Amino acid sequence: MARKFLYAIAILIVLALAAAFTYRFWGPQLMRAALVPSAEVVTLPPPGDYSNKALWLARPDMPGNPALWVPEGQGVATDPPAAVFFIHPTSMFDGSQWNAALDNVEANARAELFLRAQASAFNGVGAIWAPRYRQATFGAFLTTKAEAGKALDFAYRDVLAAFDQFVKEAGDRPIILAGHSQGALHLSRILVDRIAGKPIAKRIVAAYVVGWPVSITADLPRMGLPACARPDEAGCLLSWQSFGEPSAELGEATDTSIVTDLFDASAGYTGQPRAGTQMVCTNPLTGAAGGSAPATANLGTLIPTKDLSNATLQTGLVPARCDGRGFLLLGSNLPDMGPYVLPGQNYHAFDFSLFWGNVRADAARRMAAYGARAS
Repeated sequence: MARKFLYAIAILIVLALAAAFTYRFWGPQLMRAALVPSAEVVTLPPPGDYSNKALWLARPDMPGNPALWVPEGQGVATDPPAAVFFIHPTSMFDGSQWNAALDNVEANARAELFLRAQASAFNGVGAIWAPRYRQATFGAFLTTKAEAGKALDFAYRDVLAAFDQFVKEAGDRPIILAGHSQGALHLSRILVDRIAGKPIAKRIVAAYVVGWPVSITADLPRMGLPACARPDEAGCLLSWQSFGEPSAELGEATDTSIVTDLFDASAGYTGQPRAGTQMVCTNPLTGAAGGSAPATANLGTLIPTKDLSNATLQTGLVPARCDGRGFLLLGSNLPDMGPYVLPGQNYHAFDFSLFWGNVRADAARRMAAYGARAS
């Protein structure tokens, strides 16, 4: 397991170095030229049968399940009460095509990394399902081309089919939903299409829509769950997007335009424009809406060892506060996360791992709240 973790971390470093170099030295326009496919979208056949175990990256009955990784000192629940549906973020960076094949070796290896660093936070309270899906390539998020929307729709078809199968197999257990980045986008659509106004909504412990903006006025009313206001609340939605702030030594400004440029140009699930609207910002250190918390409240950030052979959980490193628009700001005195912090003080890749210990505690707390409510 440690060797697999090392391999996946090394891949992420290479990817982030390439992305940072491209952005800083070529600029956003050339970055789009390099990563946005110029080809037409290939029409994909319907989703496969997700009763086939081969279509999953993680399932409770899967040997070598990457979502069962934990840092030293942490354990995995042997009989977890909840069922977790986790949608991994973009792990496909090929600019020659719009959608990844299900057997894309590199994309699947990166996706397994994300399960270790992100989905693993939930293995203390839930059995984890995480589907393979024909994800849209990274370049689809750098353009307003119609092809990008088609590619995301194809990806969503797979995720939706996987979710329907998950519901069949999860039985009547309470459900935790989680996704990051592209995975969070697909999760937001599932909330609209499969949760809002339906009986299953009563079974949702929490939905972690992380690394994707959710407009409080233009999206949330159609998503079927309120934003979590308190740490002891069940049946609600959490969301945050992480950015550092300039320090005296490193003067690079915080730049959230990679989010706001496309977000402000779009309409929400209500049909209303998202431009200028406030985004849901849950402070993962407190589990409450908005506010701030010091680094001492951080129960553990995943930090890779110097030889990159593993990761340790270190407490008290990262503070967090929600700004007026709804971004999660981390201050300037942050641990060295290596070269894979994106330009503009963008800690997107670490939305979960910066707060791994708190997310784990949050899921357990909301599971207890759900149990109390159901009894």
